[in-house]
Amino acid sequence: MDFLHNIIEYYDELYPVTEDQKKLYKDLTKDLVPAKILRIGCATGGFEHWLAKEGHDVTGIETSKEMLETANRRRRMPNTAIRFFQMSTIEMTRFLGKGFYNVISCLSDRIIFIHDKTLMRKFFYDCKLLLAEGGHLVLQLSNYSVFNTKPMAKLPTQESIRVKLYTQLWTNEEGNCTLQQDLEHCGSKVVPVLKDVAVLPILPDQITEYAKEAGFKDINLYSGFDKSPLQADSPTVVCVLS
Repeated sequence: MDFLHNIIEYYDELYPVTEDQKKLYKDLTKDLVPAKILRIGCATGGFEHWLAKEGHDVTGIETSKEMLETANRRRRMPNTAIRFFQMSTIEMTRFLGKGFYNVISCLSDRIIFIHDKTLMRKFFYDCKLLLAEGGHLVLQLSNYSVFNTKPMAKLPTQESIRVKLYTQLWTNEEGNCTLQQDLEHCGSKVVPVLKDVAVLPILPDQITEYAKEAGFKDINLYSGFDKSPLQADSPTVVCVLS
């Protein structure tokens, strides 16, 4: 069950677009302006609007109708190519152009909501199919190798001046995982964001395995958008696959 309406107002504060993130994308697209960019799980579309302002052709897909409404309300910039669709990863290759995109992104832990191992493998194959020759797949997620998830792991709290986002990952006896998120307003009221939502916390080794299976040849795993080396205790993972 989700209560995403509770986080929409604060989403851009909790998941800000950093200068390191901008630099990485500038490096990936330096010889491709406009680059064709697909964001999987675009949420409120803040990063996509920055990319469009940079002159790129941007597509965002999202399953949440409320998130998409926010993203579309922003889509009023003249002379920019940007569009948003309500779509799941399962539907990507049915409706999006194969061999079309120069960069595909799935950021902010959104990949773990593909909660089935078969569908997770399909995700990597589908991204490879949608990428143009020489294209890149960029993933950003927590490094779940550092969390003991049985029965519950508290992920790092994300916070802004106004709110804090608490995340708990629960694992049952069968090894199935669910996510719970709660938002705290100004140190007082706590409201739910996600409750008992099925997830698959994919590990760095599994990313490498699935990427190779799908045909990615160049697999780079970092601890952040600044391309610092991934350490065993790094809290986050940024993957650039091509």
